[in-house]
Amino acid sequence: MKKFLLLFILGFLIVSSGVLIADDAVVADTTSVAVAAPVVETPAETSAPAPKIDTGDTAFMLICSALVMVMTPGLALFYGGMVRRKNVLGTMMHSFVALGLITIIWIVYGYSLAFGKDVGHIIGNLDWAFLKGVGLDPNPDYSGTIPHQLFMVFQMMFAILTPALITGAFAERFKFKSYLIFLAVWLTVVYCPVAHWVWGVDGWIRNLGGLDFAGGLVVHIASGTSALITILVIGKRKGYQKEIMPPHSLPLTLIGTALLWFGWFGFNAGSALSAGALASSAFVVTQVGAGAAVLGWMFIEWIQKGKPTMLGALSGGVAGLVAITPASGFVSPMSAIIIGLAGGVVCYMAVNMKEKIGYDDSLDVVGVHGVGGFVGAMLTGVFASVLVNPAGADGSLHLLKTQFLSSVSVIIYASLSTFIILKIIDKLFGLRVEDVEEQQGLDLTQHGESGYRF
Repeated sequence: MKKFLLLFILGFLIVSSGVLIADDAVVADTTSVAVAAPVVETPAETSAPAPKIDTGDTAFMLICSALVMVMTPGLALFYGGMVRRKNVLGTMMHSFVALGLITIIWIVYGYSLAFGKDVGHIIGNLDWAFLKGVGLDPNPDYSGTIPHQLFMVFQMMFAILTPALITGAFAERFKFKSYLIFLAVWLTVVYCPVAHWVWGVDGWIRNLGGLDFAGGLVVHIASGTSALITILVIGKRKGYQKEIMPPHSLPLTLIGTALLWFGWFGFNAGSALSAGALASSAFVVTQVGAGAAVLGWMFIEWIQKGKPTMLGALSGGVAGLVAITPASGFVSPMSAIIIGLAGGVVCYMAVNMKEKIGYDDSLDVVGVHGVGGFVGAMLTGVFASVLVNPAGADGSLHLLKTQFLSSVSVIIYASLSTFIILKIIDKLFGLRVEDVEEQQGLDLTQHGESGYRF
């Protein structure tokens, strides 16, 4: 434990060095991410007019917020179909309960920590706790033409989905009580600071010029990295690599994938925060990137294993959606094809590596979300274009270095923080269910019900 505390301090120093670099970088606060409100030039002698509600943008963002909300039940179905029958409800519960717990945390203090007034380029303050000051008027820093509360609830849906993604890695063996504690603490300690770094006004990655349009770093790299640490701490499922553990219902996973893909349009296009050309571009490249990844994963699997599988095609689609997410507001459709193909192929190889390395990532969270998010973040540094988004940057070696520093900082911070969180919870409450409970299945032992009655 002492060694990991020293590593945590080292990681903090690395992140702090990034903050100092960001302070010295010559970049404008409002040019690194799409969540910033448009800058309106006004004569020096006159004050800027108060932002006004645009009903079209408001309607668009209401729909996008609902689309992102649907992604979490979609994830429940996606994961639920891939586990064994005795664990389907327990696995779905991990995702669904986040809709309740994180909603309350986000209202009480989470939103304020992520987007409140900056403290040291690391975290927001608590001025907006309990939504104090978060009203129905626009906020010029974040919600230029929509109510501030609408921006808050749109970001809430991201916060709900992100820790739910981690659950696929430790499926079929985590105590539900301990999971609830992990969910609350991880959101507070990992998600809120990282969201502030990347999207918050004066966050250090934003000041540095790092580009993450809709969550490559904040959602996918953070969750994928934390998933890897979780499975290394909690250990393998009983019988892993000795027993066959096939998905019990691929049709259920197909329905979940369809809902995820559907909701992802709100995820990416909604990050433009207005119903305009940028949202349209993000919508198009989301479809293109996911479609290319389906083909990339399917064909490499076909070549290597002799047959294309339904599970492979579904996994490829999600990998493409992950990879295009950070780039979705900055790249053209042709670039999206390359990003999608790369996401599908690289994530396929990463998922197959787990068999050789021997770690038990139950539902491929590390290979799809962690690796896919990193691939997307790096390729954003290559293919970003100001012709698509003038508030972004053109791909360059400098941008690629910025993307790398930003991604590695999130990886280090999420890894060390997650390890410490898990060790404390394990010491106090335990992480794993008992062997006999794992044998019976989480549906009965943790929730007293069964997904199927025959």
